[in-house]
Parts: sequence; structure tokens; C-alpha cells
Amino acid sequence: MTQRSLGTLKVSDIGLGCMTFAGNYNVPVPKAHAIKTIRTAYENGVTFFDTAEVYGPYISEEFVGEALAPFRDKVQIATKFGFKIDGTIGLDSRPEHIRKVVDESLKRLRTDHIDLYYQHRVDPSVPIEDVAGTLKDLIQQGKVLHFGLSEASAKTIRRAHAEQAVSAVQSEYSLWTRNVELNGVLATCTELGIGFVPWSPVGAGFLTGSIDPTTTFDQKSDFRAGFPRFSREFLKLNMPLIEWLKVYAAKKGATPSQIALAWLLAKGPNIVPIPGTRSEDHLLENLGARRLHLSAVDVREIDTMLGKFPVFGDRMGEAHMSQIDYTV
Repeated sequence: MTQRSLGTLKVSDIGLGCMTFAGNYNVPVPKAHAIKTIRTAYENGVTFFDTAEVYGPYISEEFVGEALAPFRDKVQIATKFGFKIDGTIGLDSRPEHIRKVVDESLKRLRTDHIDLYYQHRVDPSVPIEDVAGTLKDLIQQGKVLHFGLSEASAKTIRRAHAEQAVSAVQSEYSLWTRNVELNGVLATCTELGIGFVPWSPVGAGFLTGSIDPTTTFDQKSDFRAGFPRFSREFLKLNMPLIEWLKVYAAKKGATPSQIALAWLLAKGPNIVPIPGTRSEDHLLENLGARRLHLSAVDVREIDTMLGKFPVFGDRMGEAHMSQIDYTV
């Protein structure tokens, strides 16, 4: 697998999102299953693994730490801070909180350093300069190697980067979530030499082609049950996009997921998608996107077609959307 750069951090061009091992779209998987899948990713060239303390909470970090311990020096681990983890989805990026939770994450991850440490959501009650300054201290101490932001606005990215170099910004980005193309985030990252990490690059499963208007989502274990675009009302309105994508993928001798990932890889050399999956078969399918080459003409054709398929419904529920640092 070829490498890409997130700032000065070198990673595999496709990473593995490790949230779903701990739930959020489903119930957690057994630890042995998660470890086997993570190690299969490594055996197939993945060196970049993305987790967060809130996934589980804590379960995903524990799985990742155990799975990668035998080859820790050959991989890059990204994790995140910033939620209270008190039964709410409240935010807490106070410097004293960051200093506390970084040590807890290091212990769960079985490591003495975190390669990339993201602020999971921008905390409006804490100046971003204070957050960046705290990360600068952690970097000087060697506990963290690189600083990242998640779902941050272009303005916040610039303010943080002026205090401590931001290596990567992580936001949702896919064929049906293109906000970062419009709000300056992607352009700002390119301008400042910051890597961009699309989460949910296959649309939380929608862009796999496996979801249809009859699909239901468990109210207790699956966040998508509260995401408007996955509602019965809007899901049927969003199907024309996936029906077109299936036809286009077949024409390219690929699967819809592979086209979705190859499109992101073709969008810029600083883009590293992190599809998440619990299935080894889907993992290997996703990695097959590396073998596709979408030319500039292909990308323009896809973008033109996307303009014909409006997306109905917000990408997340109201509570989650309220924590996003931009509105476009």
C-alpha cells in the first residue's frame, strides 16, 4: 500500500476506522473478532488505525491497543479526546481534562505515544488556542506526536494551526456528504499543508449499495436510526444516487464502495479515508479501491452526476449536528 502524508505524518493511503468494533452502528463485537480484523488490515498493508476514547466508551481503544501491540512501531494510531463521557454527549476540552485523558488513552492503547491526537469536537467554551497550546505541551513531552482537529471550521483550523501545527483534520466526507468542498475546510487544509481524513467515506453503509428503503436500524444500538437521511421518508428519496453508483461501479469493474473510496483518493494527495467495518470481506473489498485509478475526467464525470442527485435529510441527528463547528 502506498503512503500519504498528513502534514509530516506518513500513513497508508487507506486507514481503518475502528469505531464499529465498539458499537454506535451496532452492538460491540467480541474482542477476538475485532483483534483478528484489525490484524488482517495490517497484514494487507494498512498502517493507520483510527479510534477514540468515546467509542464504547473505551472499548475500541482497548481492542486497538491489544491488536497492534506486537507491531506497534510499524503502525500509526490516531485517537481523540473532547467528550465528557458522563452519559451525555457534552464536551470538555479544558487543558486539565486533556492532560488527564491522554494518559488514560495511552494506557488503553498500550503505548507511550499517540501518533495523532484529535480534538473530537470543537468545544465552544474553551478557546482553541488553549487546546492547541496544551497539545503543544504534550508533543514536547513526547506523549503525542501530531495534533488533529475533527469537524472544525476553516476559521478554527487557522487559529489552531497558528498556535501548534495541525497535521490532520477529520470530517465526514463522501459522495453524499460534500460540505467540506463548500465551506472552505478542504481548501484551507490544502493551503496550509494539512492532511484531510474523511470519516464515514462510504456514507455509513449507504454507499455500499446494501441499504434500501426497507432497511431498518435498531433504535438502541444504531445511531443511524436518528439520522434524518436514513429515515424511511428520506431514504427512498436518496436511492437514485446509489442506483446510479451501482451502474457506474459495474462499468468500472468495481463495487460501489470501491468507487466511493477511489473518488476520495483522487480528490487530493493529502486525503486519507478511514472506512470502518466489522467484516474481513468488506475490509478487503474496501482495500481493493487502491487498485482503481480514477482520472481527472472520471472525477469530473462523477461530480457532474452527483449534481443531479440532491441529498435529502441531515447527515446526523440534531444533538450531534449542534456540535459541528460550521453550518454549510
